[in-house]
Amino acid sequence: MNPSRNLFLIGPTGAGKTSVGRRLAAHYGLAFVDLDHEIERRTGTDVATVFAVEGEAGFRRRESALLDEFSAGDDVLLVTGAGAVLAADNRALLATRGYVLWLQAGVEQQLERLAHDHQRPLLAGTDRRTQLEAMAVIREPLYRETADLALPATHGIAAICTQAIVLIDRHWQRHSLPTPSPAA
Repeated sequence: MNPSRNLFLIGPTGAGKTSVGRRLAAHYGLAFVDLDHEIERRTGTDVATVFAVEGEAGFRRRESALLDEFSAGDDVLLVTGAGAVLAADNRALLATRGYVLWLQAGVEQQLERLAHDHQRPLLAGTDRRTQLEAMAVIREPLYRETADLALPATHGIAAICTQAIVLIDRHWQRHSLPTPSPAA
């Protein structure tokens, strides 16, 4: 078990991290933060524009800075972008500052869920299947290395959340801050 006050969601594009994360945050009484949405809020534009202007490296710097900022708090459910695990420092922050749930999704499932989504910069103008397969080869070992718990995201959001809660309750030791002792 990884005792922590925070719960972090990682996984590939299209796994349902944001939808599942919102429900889990409400269930556990945690503040909800989606790193991609926070980048958009702070820059005043969408992720695709950040990629276009700053490139992937610029986006990843922003992502890492926000991951450090928000993971340092307590009682946070943090949803990462699919590529947040690419940086070793990010993986270390996730592993040491929270309980990490990996939502797993296969390429077929991703293709189905992302069929009408044209906002993903790493999937724009490419053979989506080939790109998703290439990302999976690199990222799945990193998800595995970082995660405390893996959950196949093979059903609808409600079913995934129900299964996640059962597994999280069984495995997550939500650490509470020590209670100060009365002065002697």
